[in-house]
Amino acid sequence: MQRHPAFRDVLGLIVFVVCVAVGTLFINSFIFRTFSVVGGSMENTMFTGDRLIVNRLPVTAAQVQNKTYVPARGQVIVFKNPNYSIGSADEYIVKRVIAFPSERVVVKDGEITVYNDEYPGGFNPDDDNNGEPGSPTSGNVDTIVPGGTLFVSGDHREGSNSYDSRSGLGTIPFYDVVGPVGLRIWPVGDIRTF
Repeated sequence: MQRHPAFRDVLGLIVFVVCVAVGTLFINSFIFRTFSVVGGSMENTMFTGDRLIVNRLPVTAAQVQNKTYVPARGQVIVFKNPNYSIGSADEYIVKRVIAFPSERVVVKDGEITVYNDEYPGGFNPDDDNNGEPGSPTSGNVDTIVPGGTLFVSGDHREGSNSYDSRSGLGTIPFYDVVGPVGLRIWPVGDIRTF
């Protein structure tokens, strides 16, 4: 008994659609994800409408080894907003990593200073960021980063332009980190790596 050609075509189409859906879920979960920038908190590094590719491979590799993924200081990351509730905006946020657990962060007189065992006299976490961010830092903060979390900040740090660890967002649990931003793919004229 032979199957009808139309049945075979429909079955082939269903298998194809399922494979594409499973492949897309796999890629988004373990390899990379895309996000769009909304808001000016990362200017002049990124702008509203920029399309980013976030590298999920370091997070996946850490999970496979049963370890916690820890991004590098100064790295731009995307993370799930720990204060997100269904229906509100900003489920995912992009910011720059400033400090790690047990480090002291002081924001005073327009500058961020991080203190740790290696630098008991403090250092500017932006010294190795190739001139990004370029603006002075608003706020008055003196805090110790809790265990299992990161202190993050936007690059547009004047006034209330960036909702971040300085201004009410709090520190970010490591498990909320989606991954580091690897590439800006849009606008085409401003493609760059991070």
